[in-house]
Amino acid sequence: MAESEKALTVTELNRGIKGVLSDEFDDIKVGGELSNFLLHSSGHLYASLKDENSVIKLVMFKGANLKLKFKPANGMNVVVHGRVDVYEKSGQYQIIADYMEEADGRGVLQKKFEELRDKLVEEGLIVKQSDGTHRRARSRPIPSYPEKIGIITSPTGAAIQDMLNIINRRFSNVTVVLDPVKVQGDGAAEEIAAAVARLNALGGFDVLIVGRGGGSIEDLWAFNEEPVARAIYGSKAPVISAVGHEIDFTIADFVADLRAPTPSAAAELVVKDKNDIAAVLEGIWARLNQALLGMTEKQGERLSWLGKTGLAAALKKTVEVYKERLNSLRKNRVLFRPAELIDELRQELDDLEQREEKAYRHFMELKRRELILAASRLEGLNPLKILERGYSVTLNKLSGAIIRGSKDLKKGDTVELRFAKGSAGAEITETK
Repeated sequence: MAESEKALTVTELNRGIKGVLSDEFDDIKVGGELSNFLLHSSGHLYASLKDENSVIKLVMFKGANLKLKFKPANGMNVVVHGRVDVYEKSGQYQIIADYMEEADGRGVLQKKFEELRDKLVEEGLIVKQSDGTHRRARSRPIPSYPEKIGIITSPTGAAIQDMLNIINRRFSNVTVVLDPVKVQGDGAAEEIAAAVARLNALGGFDVLIVGRGGGSIEDLWAFNEEPVARAIYGSKAPVISAVGHEIDFTIADFVADLRAPTPSAAAELVVKDKNDIAAVLEGIWARLNQALLGMTEKQGERLSWLGKTGLAAALKKTVEVYKERLNSLRKNRVLFRPAELIDELRQELDDLEQREEKAYRHFMELKRRELILAASRLEGLNPLKILERGYSVTLNKLSGAIIRGSKDLKKGDTVELRFAKGSAGAEITETK
């Protein structure tokens, strides 16, 4: 590159690519299968359009979306009309559709998914509800404090590392056994099913986690195969299905005892944070000591001149400069295609709304956990919980006063003994 040649900024490069694509593909028709479908609260439609070998992002804004004569869904074959555009923020090219129509038939994989799901409904492994949705037929409880966890996933994927990091951080004392398997491609379903059977035969597992990280429907397909579904349903140990991202649903989710939206979430669900447990126990122990030994709160704290020729040359150069500026302005997409800028700002707004919604859900989850912890601590203050551990309260039957020592009694006094359940009367025959 010549030293005088100015380097493009990333924005300038993306904008140039955007101009080329927009000019070349500004009136196209493309057919494919919908996946990763999302109807945003703004009314804009986002999805992927794919065939057997390739995929491209698809955006359809609210104005065009309102004219649809059908309800798009994952797995549906469609034909869209529109133009190719580049979303400058991410440098990703996409189709901006202004029209969409249904193509004949459904996606092959979607059809296979529905056929197996319906078959398992007939056999009672999955339940179809009155509103048309489906749920698991069986949901065994997951142990609150598992000692041995079996994980069935790829040994090289990010999912296993995420799960192990979370488990070790939250409760390193737990024993984790990984049974490595292929999670996509030929033979993956058989390997997963065999691993479930193998860990069940080995025995001693409190819970099994079966899953992988996110991907396309093709990447996740092993978890929509019948051998995997039957192996999970037949497991003696309860199974958590942790496949893909939160929006991904597989047959494995419908037959497992519990569905986790992601592998990381499965790790958080299966083990509690040891520090939280220790804090709760410390608080209970301190309050128990204070209650039994009469400790006060203070005691309990530890806790820019020219001839004619030169002038003409200067004027000519100036005209050329302004020509270049004029040509540049003619190519400016804000003047040439003002609607594109508005479309891009719409996408940015949707992105911001999604991030805000995610942050809000995270905030609410933290508050929910705080509420559960507070409720647990409050339960620890219940005096009946102390009595249930075998303690009792002795009262003077006449005055109702609590007896704190033998000095409060004499021979012949009658007392009442109160337990967690019921009470009894007694007469004092001797004091020491």
